[in-house]
Amino acid sequence: MDFQKFVDTFHQMACVMSVEKLPDGKYGKIRMVAGNKPYVDSIENNPDMPQAMVKKFVPDTEYEVYFPKDKNFELVIYGAAVLKKPTHSYVHPERFDFYFNQFYIPLEYENDNLCYCTYIQEITRNPDSSQMSKVSSDTAAEVLNACIKLRGVTDFKQAITDVVKDIREICGAKYCAILSMDVYARNCSLLCESCDPDNMENYKPDWCSPEFYEIAKTWDKVIGGSNCVILQNEFDLEYVKEKSPVWYESLKRVGVKNLVLFPLKFGSELLGYIWANNYNTEKVLHIKESLELTTYFLASEISGYQMFDRFRILSTVDLLTGLLNRNEMNNRLMQLSLDTRKNQPNIGIIYADLNGLKQMNDTAGHSAGDDLIKHAAEILKAVFGNTNAEIYRAGGDEFMVLLRDVKMQDLEKYNEELKENASHTESVRFATGLCIENDSHNIYDAIKSADTKMYEDKELYYSLRPELKRR
Repeated sequence: MDFQKFVDTFHQMACVMSVEKLPDGKYGKIRMVAGNKPYVDSIENNPDMPQAMVKKFVPDTEYEVYFPKDKNFELVIYGAAVLKKPTHSYVHPERFDFYFNQFYIPLEYENDNLCYCTYIQEITRNPDSSQMSKVSSDTAAEVLNACIKLRGVTDFKQAITDVVKDIREICGAKYCAILSMDVYARNCSLLCESCDPDNMENYKPDWCSPEFYEIAKTWDKVIGGSNCVILQNEFDLEYVKEKSPVWYESLKRVGVKNLVLFPLKFGSELLGYIWANNYNTEKVLHIKESLELTTYFLASEISGYQMFDRFRILSTVDLLTGLLNRNEMNNRLMQLSLDTRKNQPNIGIIYADLNGLKQMNDTAGHSAGDDLIKHAAEILKAVFGNTNAEIYRAGGDEFMVLLRDVKMQDLEKYNEELKENASHTESVRFATGLCIENDSHNIYDAIKSADTKMYEDKELYYSLRPELKRR
C-alpha cells in the first residue's frame, strides 16, 4: 500500500502509524510510517516546538525520535491500529503550549504482525469548547451527572464522594480515590474514596505519610508531559519501574494489576490526582474519554471549594493563634441569644485576659507581645483541647471559653489548671472570670458578669504585686 500517497490526500496534518503486534495483547515498536507535508512541517519547521524536539522526518521511524514516550498516545494508536477502534481525542499535554484535536482511524491493511492506522490532527493555541464537547452520548451523560452532583450542594464532601463512586463504577475499578496534594506544605491527603463492596482488597496506602508524598512527587515524571497515565497490564507496569522504581515496588507489593491516574489541575496549579486501580481494561478508551473531560470540571469545583474553605477560615479563625476569632464569637453569641429551644444545656463561660501584655509590648516590642499571646493560646488549647469547649480570641489579649452542660466546680477546676499551667511559664499570667448561665437568652449578661469578675481578678493580681506597674 502506498501510504505516502494516501496521507497526501489530506488537507490537515496526517500521518500513518504502524504498531508491532505481539502475543498476549502486547505491542512492540510504534513507528511513523509516512506523513503529509503539513505533518512533516509540524516536526521540521514548527517554531512552537521546543528546539530539542525539532528533527528531520524520516519515514518508518519510531515515534519516540520526534517526541517523548507517551503511554496515552500509544494506547489510542494501539486501539485504532490493532483493535480497529476509531477514536477522537482533544488534549492539552503539559509539555506543549497548545491543544491537539486528533482523530485516529483504523486501516484494514496489515503486513504480517504490523497493524496500521492514520491519525489526523489540528493544533490551536487556545481551547475550543466545541471540540471538548464532542464526546459519546454515554460520556456526556456521565460528565453531566458529575457536574449536577457537584453544583449547588450544601455538603461538598458528600457530593464529591458520590462522584468518585460513579467514577469507580465507570472504570469498573476495585478502588478509586481523589488525592489532594499541597506542594507548599509537602503533603498529601485523601479527599474521598470508593471501594468495591464485593472486593475490599485494594491499593490503599498511607496517603498522609511523608514517604507517600515522596512517591507522589514522581508521578509527574511518569506522566511525562502527557495528561494522564493509563497502565493496563504488567507490560505497562514495567514502564513505571523504569521511571519510578520506588512507586513500582509499592504497586507490586499491594497487588495493583493496572492503574488509571489523572492529575487535577486548575490553571497551572496542581490540586491532586484521581486514582483508580484494578479496573476493567476492556473499557479503557471510554475511561480515557470520560475522565479527560470529568477532570476538567472536577478541578474547577475542587479549586472553588478550597478557595471558599480558605475564605471561611479567614473569616472564622484568628491567624495569630489559630483560635476562633471575634467575628465567629459574635456570631455564636447572637445564635445563642436567639435560641428558642426548651431544656437546652447550660452555658459555662471563662473570660480570660493576659496580665502585662502592654508592658511586654513597651519593653520588648510587639513581636514579643505576639509571642506571649500565642503562648497563652497554646495553654488554652492544652487545657480545653479534649473537651467540647469553644475557644475564642475575643480581641487583643482577651480570650473567652464557652462550654455546655457544665458545673461550677468543673469551671473552677479548669480555671485552676489554666493558671497552674501558666505559672510554669516565664511570662504568661491569666486574669479570669467565671460564670454559668442556664438561659442562653441571657448570654450577653453572662458575658458581662464574667468580664466583671475577670477585672476583679486582675485588680487582685496587681494588689498582691505592688512592684508591678499596672498596664
